[in-house]
Amino acid sequence: MVQEKVGNRIKALRQQTGLSQEKFALKIGMDRTYFASVEKGKRNISVINLEKIANGFGISLSELFRGI
Repeated sequence: MVQEKVGNRIKALRQQTGLSQEKFALKIGMDRTYFASVEKGKRNISVINLEKIANGFGISLSELFRGI
């Protein structure tokens, strides 16, 4: 399922930053429980929130989706 693939990609990128879910969610202005459900592939996340996440990593949306 594409939601799980996106969630796994986001989780892997976050883990590379060394930040917890809570700290990363705070950094991008997103609720931690919402962010956790995105990482688990339980959310059909909006493009606006995907952009927030990509910006939090300092990457483009296309880079966020690389390998998916």
